Amino acid sequence: MFANRPTWTTERVELLKGHFDAGLSCREIAAAIGVTRNAVIGKLARLELTRGPARAKPRADKTARERSRKSIPRLQYRMLQDVFENEQPPVEEPIASERRCSLFELGNERCRWPIGTPGAEDFCFCGNTPIEGMPYCSGHTRLAYRPGSRQRVVRG
Repeated sequence: MFANRPTWTTERVELLKGHFDAGLSCREIAAAIGVTRNAVIGKLARLELTRGPARAKPRADKTARERSRKSIPRLQYRMLQDVFENEQPPVEEPIASERRCSLFELGNERCRWPIGTPGAEDFCFCGNTPIEGMPYCSGHTRLAYRPGSRQRVVRG
């Protein structure tokens, strides 16, 4: 079959150094020598041959459209800020989940707050109408996105 020949013979190392000094890329050196690009990169690292720091191309300025477009997290933050400003402070009493539903009935138009233990016979989701753009109803949104430190979560 194949004879066990060393990948890096003295001739190949000399070719590698010559092509490297000529400024060829690792891909071009690999093609010329008959080895893989990764083999060339590894051998150059072991020989401690470097070309200095890579020259990063300057970033192109963002277009006005890209600058004006708001990021998703920023929009969610504003939505949550509105919820906290317009709502009463979180109440420690259970939230009435009047439209409980199963996983199969769950959709974008229903609160996705889980109630109970997954796998249990009585496990379900809240099912109330969620706040637009959020996965939970206003009561569960207050619980899920409490500002400040972590606080005890009341399920129900």
